[in-house]
Amino acid sequence: MIKIKLKDGSFIEVEKGSTLLQVAEKISEGFARKVLSATVDGKVHGLPLPLEHDCEVTFNTFEDADGRLAYRHTASHVLAQAVKRLYPDSKLAIGPAIDDGFYYDIDSDTVFTPEILEKLEIEMRKIIKEDLPVVRFEMPRPAAIQFVQSMDEPYKMELIEDLPEDAVISFYSQGTFTDLCAGPHLASTGKLKGNGLKLTSCTGAYWRGDSKRKMLQRIYGTCFPKKEGLDEYLRRIEEAKKRDHRKLGKELGLFAFRDEAPGFPFYLHNGMTLRNTLIEYWRQVHKKWDYLEIMTPQIMRRTLWETSGHWDHYKDNMYTTQIDGEDFAIKPMNCPGSILVYDLEPHSYRELPLRYSELGTVHRHELSGALHGMFRVRCFTQDDAHILLAKEQIKDEVMRIAQLFDEVYSLFGLPYTIELSTMPDDHIGTEADWEVATNALADAITSLGKTYVINPGDGAFYGPKLDFHIEDCLGRTWQCGTIQLDYQLPGRFNLEFINSKGEKECPVMIHRVVFGSIERFIGVITEHFAGAFPLWLSPVQVKVLPITDRTHARCEELVKLLDERGFRVEGDYRNEKIGYKIREAQMQKIPYMLVIGDKEAESGSLSVRTRTGEQLTMTVDEFLAKLQKEVDGKVI
Repeated sequence: MIKIKLKDGSFIEVEKGSTLLQVAEKISEGFARKVLSATVDGKVHGLPLPLEHDCEVTFNTFEDADGRLAYRHTASHVLAQAVKRLYPDSKLAIGPAIDDGFYYDIDSDTVFTPEILEKLEIEMRKIIKEDLPVVRFEMPRPAAIQFVQSMDEPYKMELIEDLPEDAVISFYSQGTFTDLCAGPHLASTGKLKGNGLKLTSCTGAYWRGDSKRKMLQRIYGTCFPKKEGLDEYLRRIEEAKKRDHRKLGKELGLFAFRDEAPGFPFYLHNGMTLRNTLIEYWRQVHKKWDYLEIMTPQIMRRTLWETSGHWDHYKDNMYTTQIDGEDFAIKPMNCPGSILVYDLEPHSYRELPLRYSELGTVHRHELSGALHGMFRVRCFTQDDAHILLAKEQIKDEVMRIAQLFDEVYSLFGLPYTIELSTMPDDHIGTEADWEVATNALADAITSLGKTYVINPGDGAFYGPKLDFHIEDCLGRTWQCGTIQLDYQLPGRFNLEFINSKGEKECPVMIHRVVFGSIERFIGVITEHFAGAFPLWLSPVQVKVLPITDRTHARCEELVKLLDERGFRVEGDYRNEKIGYKIREAQMQKIPYMLVIGDKEAESGSLSVRTRTGEQLTMTVDEFLAKLQKEVDGKVI
């Protein structure tokens, strides 16, 4: 017998060689029906795995990320099997599970139109009904190469050839279909639910993300254990289309993109108003939290970027130029500039932490296929801060930053989760320094009573980081804020301060952003609010609408009064029917409309309409007080 420790800390005993499914069934048959995969001593496995020794097991359902991964990864294999059944000359590339579903990259002469996707869906449902066992088997690399050669799958062959000579290669088969895969998967295709399955689109994707390689077809899909889950997902997708910031940006006059400058946004008047309002708020918050705002040059010598390490790790994404015969680079990051500011004069421990904030515009050479509205651009303004401090100050400072983040995200009604990213393969610095830095971040977050999840190997090359993933009203998550702990750059630039013992000591550096970038955050909140920004953020807060020419003078008085009180107001004096003007103002998401006819002009009262259709009658003083209260309180 072997002992199994479960998630709740309890133990059960089972016979050696029992599978994970049998362990789940011993807990309860109802529970076993919900289980999709299991984590054994920290590694995720499929349920057919036999257990040979004492271990700790956590079972994963669709409510768990690892459970969803196994479910959707299995669906991607069912898609590949359907493709090979209907279009056998197609060649398979890769097919992972992703956050909202799965995809498979395929090289085929068949163009996967919406009509073809429907045929593939039907075939996938047949495969699900066949309830084919999903069986894992392994081979040493030489045998795996021979096996894949017999399959005539060149993309799979390339993947295997990239693996080490001594690698053991795993495959999964279901019926007559076999695929190269690390897993895990469900125990059989029948564990999927056909009525919760949908192929959503097909796009182009370069093989291995390399624009010099062949363009493949990427079929996207999603799946849920219940049809209600799929229906809700599709509803959210349709709602997301309506909220697409690229569409709203054009309709609301916020920003635009031109072929003459791909990846470089053009801010329009309303967009600049929104941007400047965000920046004004950002400055208020950072003044409150004792930051010193600076601005550093856009272009600096190549030698600076070599010292910082960016030249070795990031040069392919940097724009370069020559000045007086020397190599220079347009900055892709703001941190080296802050370091040079710190190095202008000597510092004492009494000055630390020194908090430099910078709205620094950076340029990065992103691939054209990766560009996506304001979410992925080539020029953007990071709301950066770089903090120089002593090692013993790290925990308190990280807690302080996390509290600032909480204040900002709460204002916008954006809940968040925290992810701790650990040491990557291409790191600089010792593993000992990395361990100290990683533990410091974890300790600070847990001391605030917050939780985090580990994202192994995804830290910056110079240090571990905490990423803050905000959630919008549709449940989508966006990585915006980050706190990066850096033991490396201060040492590379020989920074120092005089400590309490009168000795020279190298400071630690914290890199952090709260919005992430102004551009990305504008994209996020545009979709979050569907363009209907709260009053304090709205580019136009009030629209004054005369019903007849006779009331123009009164409307002009109101526009002037509101403008003098600091509100963003416009008058619409066009010779159009009032219903048309109201509808247009509502389409422009204007928070308040003042409809002024003869009665309002004579009495001095206001007929107030909101963008949601509510109608109010108010005095001028009441309306001004209402506006001021909403703006001052930054009401959502």
